[in-house]
Amino acid sequence: MRVNLFDFDLPPERIALRPAVPRDSARILSAGREGPFSDLVVRDLPQLLRAGDVLVFNNTRVIPAQLEGTHGNARISATLHKRIDLRRWQAFVRNGRRLRGGSVVNFGAGVTALAEARFADGSWTLVFGGDEPVEVLLERAGRMPLPPYIAGKRPTDERDRQDYQTMFAAEDGAVAAPTAALHFTPELMAALADAGIGHETLTLHVGAGTFLPVKAEDTTDHPMHAEWGRIDPETAARLNATRAAGGRIIAVGTTSLRLLESGADEAHVIHPFAGDTSIFITPGYTFRAIDGLMTNFHLPKSTLFMLVSALMGLERMQAVYAHAIAQGYRFYSYGDSSLLLPGE
Repeated sequence: MRVNLFDFDLPPERIALRPAVPRDSARILSAGREGPFSDLVVRDLPQLLRAGDVLVFNNTRVIPAQLEGTHGNARISATLHKRIDLRRWQAFVRNGRRLRGGSVVNFGAGVTALAEARFADGSWTLVFGGDEPVEVLLERAGRMPLPPYIAGKRPTDERDRQDYQTMFAAEDGAVAAPTAALHFTPELMAALADAGIGHETLTLHVGAGTFLPVKAEDTTDHPMHAEWGRIDPETAARLNATRAAGGRIIAVGTTSLRLLESGADEAHVIHPFAGDTSIFITPGYTFRAIDGLMTNFHLPKSTLFMLVSALMGLERMQAVYAHAIAQGYRFYSYGDSSLLLPGE
């Protein structure tokens, strides 16, 4: 499909630079395949779902993967994207043309990395020096990798270390937050449990590729970067049992959705999964694992707006976003949320 079909006009003041406080006070737009929209707040979620439904969260933890350093007199900015092994990471590097294989970048605080090899897409393999775990080095020298549409408008600060982390964060490795889950609080989780709504977790380490713009003119020409994920056998079994009992699987965030769809077969059975996925979901895709999606509002012409258009239909999502803009919803990572239920 032509990428320009997924474009829309967004007033810049709709981009949220800070999250709602408290988290579950953010607004949520509920939409089915047809009919009117409902404008509520996230803490109303128990009344939007049914007993027996299960929410699926991504328990990845964002690491301080944004690094600023020098190579000689050159300033080098690196955003880690995907772990290769214990000491190697693939990274998107600004001013990477100043590097050669074997170049050493000094990120300060005693943290250095060797630029080992350049990928075809311009990213680099960085090999971190020393014998301390890389996560320890990043805590010392790195900062939270806020999306460019936020970082370009204000500096990252200490508040972001908490704001840009979900309550489910447990597995180190993401360089972007699964932002739909930022809206959840212990109080909301208790209310959901009281309403008979369950939850499960899986792990998808979100990479910096999620921020990359779609430069191709057609969706078939856009390369998706791989990200590592895991669905435990016990989790897969419980999710399959939920559907067999008539409950719905509601993915919280596009990261959870993409991993669930990567692990599902044509019979709509979810299997254990551990490995890389580069699934790219566009209109025409047949969903196998999920019955609904809770997600924030996404960028024009982004792969994530393409995904929600595949779930609900392009015209319906254009109407959803037009309503959200007209009603003053806040967009992107720190913004408001939507609940998309294509079966309703």
